[in-house]
Amino acid sequence: MKFELMDLNGKKVKDINLDKEIFGIEPNNVVLKDAIVLGQAALRQGTHKTKTRAEVSGGGKKPWRQKGTGNARQGSIRAVQWTGGGIAFGPVPRSYNKKQNRKERKLALKSAYSYKAQNNNIIVIEDIKFNTPKTKEMVNLLNNLGLTNDKTLVIVKEYNENVILASRNLKNIMIEISKEVSVLDIVSAKKILVEFSALEDIKEVLK
Repeated sequence: MKFELMDLNGKKVKDINLDKEIFGIEPNNVVLKDAIVLGQAALRQGTHKTKTRAEVSGGGKKPWRQKGTGNARQGSIRAVQWTGGGIAFGPVPRSYNKKQNRKERKLALKSAYSYKAQNNNIIVIEDIKFNTPKTKEMVNLLNNLGLTNDKTLVIVKEYNENVILASRNLKNIMIEISKEVSVLDIVSAKKILVEFSALEDIKEVLK
C-alpha cells in the first residue's frame, strides 16, 4: 500500500509502502466490535452500589400492630416499598472486564488500521521533534497537515517530553506509543498521525 511520507512542514518527502498484512486486510467487523466493547467495558469502574433493606438505617421496630388499624400489615419502614427503604435487586460492585484471545486482539487492531487506511485517514510523518514545549509547536504542525479541527491520534515510537507538553492543552489530540495503541484509541479518532519510525514497532506487535 503506497502512502506519502510527510515532513513537519506538511510537504511530501517520498512515497512509502505500508504493510498490506496490517493496513490492507479485509476488516473483520465481529472481532472489531468485540474489541471495542472490551475497551469500553475496561473503562467502567463497576463501583455502583445500592443498599438492601438489611443495610439501610432504622426500621427495627414494627410501624404499627399487625391487626386492627385498617392499614396494610407492615414489618419495617425500611422495606423496599417505603420511601427511604432498601432497594430490591439494585446494582452491586462488579468487574466489567471482558476477555479476548491474542489472535482476535491482533486481528481487531489490523481491522481498525485497515479501515483508517481505506478511508485515507492515516498520515505518515517523519519523527516529531519540537525545540520547545509550547502549544504553538503542535498547533503549527496540525495546521501544516490540515488536522486543526480533527480528532487525531498521534502514534509515536517513544514519548518525547516537548511533544507531550505541547499537546496536553489541545482537546482533540491524543498521543500513544506504538506498542500500546488500543482498538478503542484508533476508532475514537478521525485521523491517525503516525511517525515513520513507529511503523516498525506496529509491525512487530502485530506479526
